[in-house]
Amino acid sequence: MDSPTAERQAGVAAAGEHIGPATSGPGMAFGETPLPQTVAAAAAIRRLTGILLALEQADPAVDGLIEQMEAVSDRLTAALPADPRPRIGDEQSADRRVYLDHSTDIGAYNPAFPEFAFTGSRPDRATGTVTFPLNFEGPPGLVHGGFLGVFFDAVMQQHNCREGLAGKTRSLNVRYRRPTPLLRELDFDIVRTEHERGLLSTGRLLQDGEVLVIAEMDAVAMNPDSLITRTYGRRRPAPAAHGGVGTGVAAAR
Repeated sequence: MDSPTAERQAGVAAAGEHIGPATSGPGMAFGETPLPQTVAAAAAIRRLTGILLALEQADPAVDGLIEQMEAVSDRLTAALPADPRPRIGDEQSADRRVYLDHSTDIGAYNPAFPEFAFTGSRPDRATGTVTFPLNFEGPPGLVHGGFLGVFFDAVMQQHNCREGLAGKTRSLNVRYRRPTPLLRELDFDIVRTEHERGLLSTGRLLQDGEVLVIAEMDAVAMNPDSLITRTYGRRRPAPAAHGGVGTGVAAAR
């Protein structure tokens, strides 16, 4: 999957904070790139969750895992900014957290989202694939309908951002035609039209050519300058060690 985030350019605010401008035009993006560790951890957490949900009996390995997770969580919490709100727009306090780009591949870094991949994209249409793991189960062996709504909102807004015109979701209507299976690679397609008030996207989820779900999303088409994420705080350099230079993303750029 290609990502526009690698091409972003950093600016510097008067106060010295590294500020990233929202990327407009094709491949528009808003927010910082997730850490490779975050991406790897998301995949591992998603896989582990599916395994835990399918366990028949308690296992001592899980007890040890819980202890380790609690210890790691305590250690990492101590490294977080004091304020959990994101550094975006005019709110660039160093006490706030970094905001990750939600316009591209959310499932790659957030295990609460399904992973999906685009196989084609142009302004009026797009295609791709998605596989829903056990984590998204509702009825036995099937995807919960609420997750399908989240999927369509994410994938259709990513298409908008890829093609350079995006905005807030005004409405999302989902029609369930057939049960959606877990653990199967499914296809999706999107057809998009522009109208005087914004963008209308119609998405379909298919299995072997059979339509499972249809979703229609109406979104406001907005100038990036009017969005709250028009600027965002870049990831700060890592603290210097032994008098050396910070090695964070912002420092490298």
